[in-house]
Amino acid sequence: MANNETIISFDSVSFEYAHEKPLLKEASFSVRRGSKVTFMGQNGAGKSTIFKLIAGKLKPQSGSVNVVPRLTIATSHQVMRPEDRKLTVLEFFENCFDEKVYDIDRHINEVLEVVNLHAPHDKIIHTFSGGQQARLLLAAALIQDPDLLLLDEPTNNLDKAGIEHLTEFLINYPKTVIVISHDEDFLNAFTEGVLYLDVFTRTVEQYVGNYYNAVAEIAARIEKENRKNAQLAKGIQENKEKANFFANKGGKLRLVAKRMREKVEEYEENKVDVRKEDRTIRNFIIPAQEDMSGEILKITSLTVIKNHEPTEKTAKISLFKNQHLQLIGPNGIGKTTLLESLAEGKAKGAKIESDIRVGYYRQDFSTLNFEDSVHEALTKALKSSGDKVHEEHLRTVAAGFLITKELIHAKIGTLSEGQKGLVAFACLVLQKPGLLILDEPTNHINFRHLPVIAAALDQYEGAMVLVSHVPEFVEQIRIDEVLDLDR
Repeated sequence: MANNETIISFDSVSFEYAHEKPLLKEASFSVRRGSKVTFMGQNGAGKSTIFKLIAGKLKPQSGSVNVVPRLTIATSHQVMRPEDRKLTVLEFFENCFDEKVYDIDRHINEVLEVVNLHAPHDKIIHTFSGGQQARLLLAAALIQDPDLLLLDEPTNNLDKAGIEHLTEFLINYPKTVIVISHDEDFLNAFTEGVLYLDVFTRTVEQYVGNYYNAVAEIAARIEKENRKNAQLAKGIQENKEKANFFANKGGKLRLVAKRMREKVEEYEENKVDVRKEDRTIRNFIIPAQEDMSGEILKITSLTVIKNHEPTEKTAKISLFKNQHLQLIGPNGIGKTTLLESLAEGKAKGAKIESDIRVGYYRQDFSTLNFEDSVHEALTKALKSSGDKVHEEHLRTVAAGFLITKELIHAKIGTLSEGQKGLVAFACLVLQKPGLLILDEPTNHINFRHLPVIAAALDQYEGAMVLVSHVPEFVEQIRIDEVLDLDR
């Protein structure tokens, strides 16, 4: 087949969930064979839903999704499914196929080499770190050798080496790729075209060029539209004033006034709807627990994982109020395991002062009950702070994180991963923790929100333990001490 043929096209596609959550309205775009495309859009806009429409897992209410015959499609999902966490590596990869694959161990080793991961085939999935699970998800898509590879936030949880390895792979990958990501530098390294899902118009805009080309073109278009409207607004005001002046003079001047009003109407019709930018969350602070004094967290020993084997190490860490600690180390060394054991009060060699409230941001959002509504989750967080539940305060905090009146009664499990992240931050604000534990807080979050979140963490006055593989994010936060688990 021709290398530049269109293999996917959306023709006036409309889609909504349960007639109450419209995501697409007569959206049209196309993807050519061999292209590498970025999908942009605000958290919750519906990017992952479009992947499901492409893969045939969802059907549009109107319009058509056109896929060339016999096109094979594989999706690398954002997070590991709960049922897959219980499987061995071998069972996980066997589930990628409808029929038995002979010599599958060799194929598994080949794709694990591609994603730069050493993984025993009998190891259980849930024992891998978040970054290692991200590599397994990518490998599960690659082992199917698809014509079209759909990557949904593939850099989440990946360390610097993992992102560099993935970037190089995509640059050299000969087949078609569509990527959802909020990592600007990663996207710009290989992108040849951009699809932008506008959360306001529910349509998809298509741009040629790399990620930064698209961002610049969008900014230029907004400036041009604003400039045109400013000129028209000036003309409207001038003609209104003249029309009022001549209308009071009587006689033939009333005809002049009429023409002036017609000019005003013409200018009004020529005004354009300026393309709205993604909304950004409001500036916020995470209030620290009051009446704290002395040592909040002490770590004297910890466990690290090397070659899938645990090793005990000594440490000398003391955190007091207004002190921030960053944990660093490669994927799989045990950062998430340490944070989880700290949050649950089960870490050997670590002690959290009694009566300290722990605010824990997990990378998989499992601190949230997915069966709760957003309102129920926020109410629980507010009650845990000891404060009375004031509905107005709760809703004000929610609105600051773009949790609208339409979303506040939705179940957590129905939200996009990015929206779950914003709910998790809203819960921390209401909880007022004394110790803040954050595991990859940039995952799934729209890049527009990250400076606001970084500023809030920088200003946090309690004790904080942070894990993040995004140096540009960490650079904006005051870090008092770094603990390298790889040393």
